[in-house]
Amino acid sequence: MCHVNIYRKMRRNRLLAIIAGLCCVLAASPCTSLIASGSATASGRPLLWKHRDTSAATNFIHRVEQEGKIGYVGLFNGGDTLALDQAWMGMNDAGFAIMNTVAYNLPENDPAWIDREGYVMAQALQTCRTVDDFEQLLRRLPRPMGVRTNFGVIDAHGGAAYFETCDYSFVRYDAADARQGVMVRTNYAYSGTPDEGMGYIRHQNVVDLLQAQIDTGSLTPASLTEGVSRSFYNSLTGFDMAESSDSWAVDQDFVPRYSSTASIVVEGVLPGETADTQVMWANIAYPPCSYVVAVTNSEVPPCVDATAADGTARAPMAVEAAELKALVFPVSRGSGSRYINLEALRPINEENYQKSLETYSNFRKTHK
Repeated sequence: MCHVNIYRKMRRNRLLAIIAGLCCVLAASPCTSLIASGSATASGRPLLWKHRDTSAATNFIHRVEQEGKIGYVGLFNGGDTLALDQAWMGMNDAGFAIMNTVAYNLPENDPAWIDREGYVMAQALQTCRTVDDFEQLLRRLPRPMGVRTNFGVIDAHGGAAYFETCDYSFVRYDAADARQGVMVRTNYAYSGTPDEGMGYIRHQNVVDLLQAQIDTGSLTPASLTEGVSRSFYNSLTGFDMAESSDSWAVDQDFVPRYSSTASIVVEGVLPGETADTQVMWANIAYPPCSYVVAVTNSEVPPCVDATAADGTARAPMAVEAAELKALVFPVSRGSGSRYINLEALRPINEENYQKSLETYSNFRKTHK
């Protein structure tokens, strides 16, 4: 009897551990990102891209100005109270831009001080002008920093780098030292524990989809928002679900996934240009169900902004896209959210793809 009780207790503890692990996965933020130096892009401008995955259902973009600080445009969680003290991507008036992806193979955070990435990015946007400034900020922050992440940054002077950062240290990787001037990060750090973390298949998805453009130095923002963020290609199987005749697909290891809430590219400046020429190409919803709009430091379109200060802030575009997403993921009970209705997805994705292309074309015509 005693042995049976011990066995039951062991089995129960194991089950609890599995449940805890599943909860961590469900709460995780499996983002996908890329930094490209100007040598790798068609325009000669650096690119900073984040395909965001998060448990926060919606996002909005807002202009932040505080006395004595650098003004910036940032991505914020829908439902925020407009305290705006946590930014999840952004660009500022000095031409500096930042984003992040969680790195699950870096040392775990001190339990008393976790999930500080948004605070660090908001502080960086208000104080940093260069990639080197951001490195100095990381050196000054009190320990533990409360982060476990790959920060990606670019500036108006050609700087571009990832900082793989945990509570007590960081490792810097510069795009200038990278093969072909391009770096990709998902949810593991190159400096972290090998073969741990998440996002290895998504990392390869990005490389496979973009390699031809990387080889020819012809990357564009649309390569990311309209190429990778709308692709249902899986590099392990070599199969693109969206191009099949199947009616349903299992939502597994694609870049766009049920938890995806944005695909945003900051397109930096050319040498000698001022920071007001940088552009944030922003799709702030589940990317296949929405489209890109152009955001600058001086103009945030109302469709992606939010003004409610009572904790109900929502961008109109995000609300509209959520209705379309419900058609793509129509099964709500059980594990239904893991299943994509491809028959609903295809026309929605195509229509929004065309809207994005119009945005890119129209902006270029009026901002030559």
